[in-house]
Amino acid sequence: MSAGENVLLTLWVGGLWITGYLVVPALFASLDDRMLAGDLAGSVFSLMSWVGLACGGLLLLGEVLRQRGRSLTAWRLWVLAAMLVIVAIGLFALQPQMQALKAQGIGPGSVQAIEFGRLHGVSSVLFLINSILGLVLVGAGMRPTAKA
Repeated sequence: MSAGENVLLTLWVGGLWITGYLVVPALFASLDDRMLAGDLAGSVFSLMSWVGLACGGLLLLGEVLRQRGRSLTAWRLWVLAAMLVIVAIGLFALQPQMQALKAQGIGPGSVQAIEFGRLHGVSSVLFLINSILGLVLVGAGMRPTAKA
């Protein structure tokens, strides 16, 4: 990986971990108003998703150009593609549905609350998968490459 790719990967994966495992838990621990904490968390996740699309898109483009015809067997390409699909699902499918449910009002035990909980669970699992895939890429990027 080039230095620029390392920076992009660091911004994306580091941002994932900082957002999901430090900032958002701190919001819920610090704010008494859980709705406000949730709104702020949603905003931070949305911003991080856009960062992911930008960084991930550039990383994927670089990997495609580097691999040329061998791209179907390049594992990094597939990991990046999977991560981008996960980000897109979260940003363009899950987050809008969750926002729509919140706009309707979520009462305890309501149909909206149950559906919101389901979507939140799916979103959390996808975020965890992306976090782990990102660590795989970071770990692989830190290994010295064999010289030809």
